[in-house]
Amino acid sequence: YVRSVTDEPNQATQLISLVKTGSSLRLNTENLRTVLAQIVPDPDICNIDLSNFINNVVTDNDDPFQYLNITSDGHNLHVDYSGLLKLCALQSVKASGVVSVASVGGIRADLRPGVLVAPDQLIDYTHGRRSTFFEGPDQPVTHVDFTEPYCPRLRAGVMEAARRAGHPLLDGGTYAVTQGPRLETAAEIDRLERDGADMVGMTGMPEAVLARELGLSYAAIAVVVNAAAGRGESRHAISLEAIGAVLESAMQKVHDILEQCVECHAA
Repeated sequence: YVRSVTDEPNQATQLISLVKTGSSLRLNTENLRTVLAQIVPDPDICNIDLSNFINNVVTDNDDPFQYLNITSDGHNLHVDYSGLLKLCALQSVKASGVVSVASVGGIRADLRPGVLVAPDQLIDYTHGRRSTFFEGPDQPVTHVDFTEPYCPRLRAGVMEAARRAGHPLLDGGTYAVTQGPRLETAAEIDRLERDGADMVGMTGMPEAVLARELGLSYAAIAVVVNAAAGRGESRHAISLEAIGAVLESAMQKVHDILEQCVECHAA
């Protein structure tokens, strides 16, 4: 979800909502290619050619949303740059806030499949992902405060949107972001629990800190799609088929919440 405050009315009306699901972007727009083609990153922040992924839009005429995958090697774009590209695109249209959606495994006992959570903390276990715009010999060393990785004000707005949509959304929790693409071992989940993590997933970093560097408010909705490795029904193995079934049901609730986010922000 993105609330655009751009002075360009066409972009403001076309780029209304964004949902990040895994490695894909979903944009609620009838002219996705046109909108993306208008995005020109600030060269002082990012000099990556966005045409690499503008040309890889996949359109489903039966779905009002259109899909864009920007991390697949088959699309000639390395995952190292995906977070920067997403945030550069949003910064270019003067977005004021981003709500990310992540599928996670539940470590805490009450985080069962189908539960929705608005995390308030994260622990970053990723590596090799470009996690700052201020990198290179010509860039100054830049520190940003990350005490609260998710914007409290935007989180509160998401909680209110969930209330209005009539869908339970748990308030708070620590999200462990792992490297992937493999799932974790049971022993690794035990370690994450000792570290204080309540849920585990592979998305959300470096996007959260990149948003902070750009001054974008950032919050997340975590969809629990399975018990983490070694827990509950995942004691011996994680069923990918079961994950798909949970997502199909839960994402409609997420969509409802995001619609309320847009309406509340526009009010």
